[in-house]
Parts: sequence; C-alpha cells; structure tokens
Amino acid sequence: MAVLQMQKISIYALKKDRKKLLEFLQRRGVVEISDLLPEDTVFKRNDVSEAKQNFEKNISFANDAIDILEKYVPDKKPSLIAFKGKKVVSSEVYDSFREKYKPTLNAVKRVLTLQKEIAESKAEIVKYQTQIDILRPWVTFDIPLSFSGTKQTKCFIGSLPNAWTLEALYESLAEGTPVEIDIVSSSKEQTCIFVLCSNENADKVYDILREMNFTYPSISMDTAPSEQLNQINDQLAELNRVISDAEVEIKSYADHLEDFLFLQDYDTMRSEKYDVISRLLQSGHVFILTGYIPEKDAKKLETDINAKFDACVEIMEVSEKDDAPVLLKNNGFASPMEGVLASFSPPGKGEVDPTMVMAVFYYVLFGLMLSDAGYGFLMVAVCGFGLMKYRRTMEEGMKKTLRMYLFCGMSTIFWGIMFGSYFGDIVDVVSSKFFGTTVSIPPVWFFPVKEPMRMLSFSMLLGIIHLFAGLAMKAYQLYKQKDYKGMIYDVFFWYVLLTSLVVLLLSLEMVTGILGISLTIPAAVLSIAKYAALLSAAGIILTNGRESRNPFKRILKGLYALYGVSGYLGDVLSYSRLLALGLATGVICTVINQMASMVNSVIIFIIIVIIGHLLNFAINALGAYVHACRLQYVEFFGKFYEGGGRLFHPFNENTKYYNIKEI
Repeated sequence: MAVLQMQKISIYALKKDRKKLLEFLQRRGVVEISDLLPEDTVFKRNDVSEAKQNFEKNISFANDAIDILEKYVPDKKPSLIAFKGKKVVSSEVYDSFREKYKPTLNAVKRVLTLQKEIAESKAEIVKYQTQIDILRPWVTFDIPLSFSGTKQTKCFIGSLPNAWTLEALYESLAEGTPVEIDIVSSSKEQTCIFVLCSNENADKVYDILREMNFTYPSISMDTAPSEQLNQINDQLAELNRVISDAEVEIKSYADHLEDFLFLQDYDTMRSEKYDVISRLLQSGHVFILTGYIPEKDAKKLETDINAKFDACVEIMEVSEKDDAPVLLKNNGFASPMEGVLASFSPPGKGEVDPTMVMAVFYYVLFGLMLSDAGYGFLMVAVCGFGLMKYRRTMEEGMKKTLRMYLFCGMSTIFWGIMFGSYFGDIVDVVSSKFFGTTVSIPPVWFFPVKEPMRMLSFSMLLGIIHLFAGLAMKAYQLYKQKDYKGMIYDVFFWYVLLTSLVVLLLSLEMVTGILGISLTIPAAVLSIAKYAALLSAAGIILTNGRESRNPFKRILKGLYALYGVSGYLGDVLSYSRLLALGLATGVICTVINQMASMVNSVIIFIIIVIIGHLLNFAINALGAYVHACRLQYVEFFGKFYEGGGRLFHPFNENTKYYNIKEI
C-alpha cells in the first residue's frame, strides 16, 4: 500500500512542436496538466473554447450515428468492450485518419439526416392515421365536410355522442322546425349526422344541436371524405417509401461503423488536447506546459522529450502548499479496493494509503454477511471465468472489479463452509425429497441460525479487531509524520482504555449472559484492568487538549475526548449487522428450499430453486456490498482517515473503442 510520490514538471518548447509534443504526452499518459503558472505580459492562455465545442458536437453526432447504425445493423455492434478491451491500432493509423475525417463526418451527418427524415415521416404517418380515424365514419358521405349550406339553406355536418336513431333525432330537432336529417354512420360511441334546414331556422336548430353535445369534425376539407382518404393513403404510401429508402441507405453505411467509432475517439482525443491547449502559457514562438508527474516516470519522460524535441524540461519537488494529486499503487489483492476508497475520498496530505488493510477486512466482512458457500462458488466461477477468458484484453477497471468480487466470493465460500450453508440446506432438502434419506453437511464451526448469540459475540469481537486496526493505522500515520507523542497520547492510551473496559465488561455476568458465553477472569487481571483503565483515562484527559495553553480548556477538551468512549460502544454494536445479514441469507435460503420441496414436479422444483436463490443472492450480495462499505467508511475510517485528496488524472487517451499505440 503506497501513495506514489509526485513531482512538478514544466516543459518549455517551440510552438511549432506543440501538436506533436501534446500527442506524445497524450499517448504516454503520465502527466496531469495543471495551471501552475499565472499569465504575464508575454505569456498568455488562448481561448480555444469554440474549437473544443465543435469537437464535442462532432463527438455527439458520431455517438448518435453509432446508436442508429447499431439499431439497424445489430450484427456490427461491438460487444463486451469492457471484457474484450479496446482495439489496438498504431499511431500511423491514427495520423492517417485525418484524410478520412471529412468524408467520415459527412457520412455521420448523412446518417443523422436520414434518421431525422425517418422520424419526421413517422410523425406524419401518425398525423395521417389520426385523420383516417376521423374520416372513417364519413367514408360513405359524398359531400365535403367543410360544406356549410347554400344561399337559402344551412347545413350542419358533425357528430353526437352515443348511438341515435333517425326517429329520435327527428323527435328532438323537428318540433315545429322543418329539417332534413341523414345518419351517415352510427356506433355505440357516436352518431355522425347531416342536418339541413332553412337559414331562418339555423340558429334554433344549432341551439338544439348544441344542447345535444353536437361537435363539428376536427378536420374540415374541401373534398369528399372518400377522396380525401384516397389522397391520404397515397401520402402514406409515399411516406413509407421514404422511410424504406432511408433505412436501406442507413444500412448501406454498415461498413462505415468502424470509421464512426474511430471518429468518436479521434475527436475525443482532439477535444482533450484543446482543453490542454487552453491551459498552456503561450507567446509568439514558445509555449509552457506545467503539471504533475509520478516521480517514477519523471526521469524517463524527461530523457525521451529531450531526445525527440527541442525542449527544456524542469522537474521540481512538490511543496506543502501545492495541490498535488494522489496516485495509489497496490498489489493485485488490494488494488480492487482502490475504487471503494475513491468513492469515499482519496488520501489527503500526510495520510497513508489504507487500501491493503481495508481490503483484508472488506473481503472478510463481505463473506461473513453473505456466508453461503453456494453463492460464493457462483461468484468465484463467474468472476474467475471472466478473468481467465479475457485476461489479456480486459479493461483495467473491469479487471479490478472482477478481482474484488472473486476475493469476496472466496471469503463467502470460507464462511459458508464454516457455518454449513450450501444454498441454505439444499443438500438436506434434495436428499430427503428425491432419495428418501437425509444427508447433511455439518458446519466446520457452528450454525448461526441455531446459535445466534454466539454469532453476535463473534461479530462484536471482529468489530473490536477492526476498530483496533483503525487505531493501528492512526499510529502508523503519526509515525510517518514523526509525531511520536501523538502515538502515545492518541493511540496507546486508547488501546489500554478500550482493552481494559472490554476485560471489565466481560467480568459482568449480565454481559456474558447476553453474549451466551461462560468466562471467568482472574481477580489479578481484573485489578490490573481497573487501574489501567483509570490511568489511561487520566492520560487522555490530561493530554488530549495539549495544543491549548489554558489548563482549564485542556481539561475540558480531555473530558470531551474521553466521552468518545461511548462512540466506541456504538461502533462495536454496529457490527451486529454481521449477524443480521448473515442470518437473513441463511433463513431466506431455507424458506426458498422449503417452498420448492412442497411441489411434486421436479421441473417446478428446479425453477423455484433457481429463481429464488438468484433473487436472494442479488439482494443479499448488494446488502453485503453496501454494509461492508459502510463499516469501512464510518467505523474504520472514523478512527484515523479523513481523505480530502484528489485522484491523479493524467492527460491520456480517454478513448472508448481504440487504443493508440506506438507499434
């Protein structure tokens, strides 16, 4: 476990070499570009935001075009990139792509235009389909729906809600008013009618119709509905032809998919390069690049730059006031935990990397909470297969994730064997149901379901060990900072006090009764523990406020610090979640197996077992992940770790599909 030493780097070079030098640094990926120097009258920073926005717009275009092509030509879609890794191409291929850049970008835009035509045509089709639905009840009507009458007559063309008969309509409309009524169509929902009356009776007829909830058609046309339907059908045929032609043309770009992928990565790299350019200090002929580099890479990079470019490289040590980034280096066992640590916060200035110690406890706690050998075997099998099959091509982030769950699975298998859980009691259920005899696999240690208090005692013991490990990390951190007094005052006194209190608590019958253990502590040990507790408590009171010169404030701060012992009690009780989650996994497993044993069909039995255990595994694995993180972040880190650092983000090829290599 280590936080790599950082150094500051400044590169002074000619502007004519800017492009090649930036591409060289981008492919090396070992320098984080930062604004370490201010502008002056000669050296200023250029505004390249417009060019950067153009690249980002083209990236968005390419991404959309890729999604469109993958929709129409799914066989061309690159799959399992996280497992198979990015395709490696030479720097010569990258450099030569600029000749294909404009044609590829035009092809991308053409695909987007075609997709827009398809979307617009489909929207038009929906609109025409709505018109067809409106016109369908009027298909036998040979008068335009916009017709309103003649010089002497008024015509009402529209619909009434619900079904109406001609007799009912005349009864409602023709009381003392001469009208001509025709029912064009009728259904349960509506009745389409044609009403003709004289102009002098028009207002009266309309008032009656309005009371009957009469409505005009939502579309009004100058041709008969049947003719209008024919026109709409012709337009639909044309729109479908446009869609078909556009889809065929889109599919013709299937062979361009790799160019589209490369364009996205190409412009991503250019966008990041222009982001760096905006941070450079530049004069008429020279530019200055500043940033941070790991100490282990500094010398080689300086040598290579001096060999390839007319440039001056200056390497400097990082000072206390510098906001240097953090880069962690761990072995294969601990490195998967770097992501979990980063989710909390990278180490701050002067802090040690806790990843190795954190990894040990994380794997143990995760396995203890899931604690089923069957589930652990599934995790090991899936993660192991992925790591073996794609070990040479897999992205580093995915590799770390699979390794983390591989170790978690191994821990789960171990605790499952210790507690005798193999998909719950599936061995007992299968043997008794299908073979007529009960075969059980006994636990190596004990059954938590049968001895929950024993499990609680072990959980709290493990919690104490975890908390003591946190104090040990604090001591190591103080040692690295050469604060030897702090090791005694802030760690040693707490070790003595907490250990003494544990011994004194275990001497109480009430405590041992709750924990279900039988323990006799010699009187001499109790006496030593009592005096050790008093002396260490006094030490905490007298030394915790040592930075204050006022003795009264010092005592008050010491008393407040001593009050923190109650926090340790809460922290230890927090580890009871190990019991809760471990029991939850086992009990739900047993319930699933019992449910499956109630059916007579072997197939249904298998289905219930598979679905039930998959759901239980998913829920409890998620719970184990969350609570293992919580115990690290709150209980463990609370003893020594604050974080506050920022991760090292080098200027590199942040591509999605291709790795550019010097081949």
